[in-house]
Amino acid sequence: MKMFCYQCQETAKGTGCTVAGVCGKPADVANLQDLLIYTVKGLSIYSSAKRQTTKVEVEVNRFLLESLFTTITNANFDKTAIIKKIHEGVELRDKLKVELLSNDITPKFYNHDAANWLAESDEKLEEKAENIGVLTTQNEDVRSLRELIIYGVKGMAAYAEHAQNLGQENIDIYSFIEKALLATLDDSLTTDELVALCMETGKHGVDVMALLDQANTGRYGHPEITKVNIGVRNNPGILISGHDLRDLEDLLEQTKNTGVDVYTHSEMLPAHYYPFFKKYTNFAGNYGNAWWKQTTEFETFNGPILFTTNCLVPPLKNATYIDRIYTTGSAGLAGAVHIADRKGDTQKDFSSIIAQAKKCAPPIQIETGEIVGGFAHNQVMALAEPVIEAVKSGAIRQFVVMAGCDGRMKNRNYYTDFAQNLPKDAVILTAGCAKYRYNKLPLGDINGIPRVLDAGQCNDSYSLAVIALKLKEAFGLDDINKLPITYNIAWYEQKAVIVLLALLHLGVKNIHLGPTLPAFLSPNVAKVLVDAFGISGIGTAESDIKTFFEPATK
Repeated sequence: MKMFCYQCQETAKGTGCTVAGVCGKPADVANLQDLLIYTVKGLSIYSSAKRQTTKVEVEVNRFLLESLFTTITNANFDKTAIIKKIHEGVELRDKLKVELLSNDITPKFYNHDAANWLAESDEKLEEKAENIGVLTTQNEDVRSLRELIIYGVKGMAAYAEHAQNLGQENIDIYSFIEKALLATLDDSLTTDELVALCMETGKHGVDVMALLDQANTGRYGHPEITKVNIGVRNNPGILISGHDLRDLEDLLEQTKNTGVDVYTHSEMLPAHYYPFFKKYTNFAGNYGNAWWKQTTEFETFNGPILFTTNCLVPPLKNATYIDRIYTTGSAGLAGAVHIADRKGDTQKDFSSIIAQAKKCAPPIQIETGEIVGGFAHNQVMALAEPVIEAVKSGAIRQFVVMAGCDGRMKNRNYYTDFAQNLPKDAVILTAGCAKYRYNKLPLGDINGIPRVLDAGQCNDSYSLAVIALKLKEAFGLDDINKLPITYNIAWYEQKAVIVLLALLHLGVKNIHLGPTLPAFLSPNVAKVLVDAFGISGIGTAESDIKTFFEPATK
């Protein structure tokens, strides 16, 4: 077994990748990512102890988030960058170690290997990386719960980093990340205690998504109903992918009046919904579909592609766009130009991307038309009166939350079939790239209310929770599960894990999760989720529609 990774939905054979990642990670990169997580755990031993008495350095907080984000599926494939990050983490750890021990502070776990191992050389790193992975936890249930916590924390770190880039922080998030990581080193914890920590992870997931919502809307305004062009113009273009809105802001500011247009890709589509970005006349529209189609769609775009976060697929060897890929932040790809982080509140320098774009042909048009979105919580509640009236009158019988991720597996056609065959009195609430399975279907509207209400990115699943809580209040209900809302969620990677845990913390039950249940859930842990929260997998589109809607007709 060269590696072991089962953190994403597409993991090999539904059990785990052992030779190379389905995502494109070579075994050595996968192992080094495990070592980076191990390094963060070691750092947390000291940073958590220091945080109890004084303020922790900004560089430590940023390292925690960046390192966790770097290991999310489809984020970073650059072995050199990951090794550099490990060395940085060990240096930070040892600096704190000296500081604390010299002040007679001995943190819990200070004797643990994670707190003391030495990064002697890159070769030694690779040897170390082969011996600290997921399978070192022998008990299957403990391993399952530890990984569930770690994956939730990875998703939490991603959202916290976006907020941090916009100047918004919550120190409690850093404290909890450290607490959660240290719990995965603690062999004394029972499975019941680990289950409780999973639920606590969900609580902090709600907090971090609220923080990011505040950061995004505070800087860019509340999303509003917007029609987004999916065709192309005649100017050269830059395609920006991922999730980081601050990177988009910097790029738009630097490309205005240059003759270069900017297009969004995949999870960056919802940027068009924010009022702030509408002032840029060169903000052209959205190009393409969900992340997994990039190996064909990037061929026709012609211009440079900037990855701000995960959603990166390593290009095929014969791809013509390899020299047009740029990464920044936690994203990385060997051979791609990496744009350095901004210093303080300054802009990142995207001049190299713009210079290349000017030499490129305009994008080739692959579709025409418009996508309508912008139905985050503020916009939906502005429409609360007609929405509530439509529910009371029976015009809207049911809302179906179809948030989450898209992916390559053929069984994800289920979500297209499900949307197409929903009763005409059902409305879809969505967020994340799962929407690309149905957001271009002619599903129409109900009394002027579109039947697909797109709240935005995966983190905007928070908006869907806010909408549900406000509808619960408006209808005078004592339980969120009494609302006419069904949850049929698609997942792919670790940000979906924190969204799921957040929903469970909010008391949402009977979530259908697909297209397959996570491989990292042991049978016993899966049973806990089924018994306590009613989580289940999906069936066929036809059978699930009957399950969801037939009881409502009785």
